[in-house]
Amino acid sequence: MAKHDDLLEQGPREAPEPETADQRTKRLGGAAAGGIAAGGAALAKLGFLTKFLIWIFAWHGIVDLWRVGGWIAIVAVAGVITTYLVLRSRREA
Repeated sequence: MAKHDDLLEQGPREAPEPETADQRTKRLGGAAAGGIAAGGAALAKLGFLTKFLIWIFAWHGIVDLWRVGGWIAIVAVAGVITTYLVLRSRREA
């Protein structure tokens, strides 16, 4: 408790001003190298991620077109069969 009593006897003090980001950068010796390395890593990640997403979207687009095309083909075949049956029944009647 003696330490706290000593501080109380000294009275109030002013806190130092907090340092700005610019002052901290100068004190630590520059941030350019770290920024460049982080930026390069981010670009590498985003480049791979972008390519991966483009391939995923392209693949799903192809699969969806295949499915839609299959339904269109089924409808077309059903239409041809229906037209054939209607024309055949009119000829016989």
